[in-house]
Amino acid sequence: MRIHCLQHVPFEAAEEIAGWAEVKGHALTTTRLYESQALPAIRDFDMLVVMGGPMGVYDEALYSWMTAEKAFIKEAIQSHKLMLGICLGAQLVAEQIGGEVYPNKWKEIGWFPVRLTGDAQTSAFFQGFPEQWVPFHWHGDTFSLPAGARRLASSLGCAQQCFEYEDYVVGLQFHLEVNESSIRKIITNCAGELEPGECIQAPSDMTDQAERIIASNTLLFILLDAMEEKHLSRTS
Repeated sequence: MRIHCLQHVPFEAAEEIAGWAEVKGHALTTTRLYESQALPAIRDFDMLVVMGGPMGVYDEALYSWMTAEKAFIKEAIQSHKLMLGICLGAQLVAEQIGGEVYPNKWKEIGWFPVRLTGDAQTSAFFQGFPEQWVPFHWHGDTFSLPAGARRLASSLGCAQQCFEYEDYVVGLQFHLEVNESSIRKIITNCAGELEPGECIQAPSDMTDQAERIIASNTLLFILLDAMEEKHLSRTS
């Protein structure tokens, strides 16, 4: 499988997604949008991963590449490419299928529990997930659920934590791909967001969480395995 990643900032990379792809023998390529790298042709990949970042989907005036990125994501959706959006990536994907992105009541930063909805029981991508788990979050925006999409998870701090569109697009507000290094990079680069809040933890509560990182990565691999299976079913 050919996987392509859209990366918005140097400190939010594919991380454990890249490790999974290497073990599985899949090709992983990346467009570093912050370096103004060119986007690939739609025909050149089977699955698109859209990463997170501190900017918002409404920041086209600040980031010259964002307009082209949105058009690219929309074309990939219309071409029925497998797609995984993470945090900002999920918001970009939601917007391109008709959702509205706006500030959430609270910023959600740190390790907070997420619970599956009833619709997750019929999703091919989340069959191996527990009813509740504790992933890592770093987001201030949320989105309305687009027409044709199903909400698959929520939290006390944010109703829209995970969605599925048709049978080939998944959006996650939370981060399953993180490791200790990537969490520390986000804290360093986004420290200005760490103001007192209902759902904002101190850096000391976010780091050195090996068990939670392992649990999150395990769920990431379950999800990616399911997306791989979807790809194989399409090509068999």
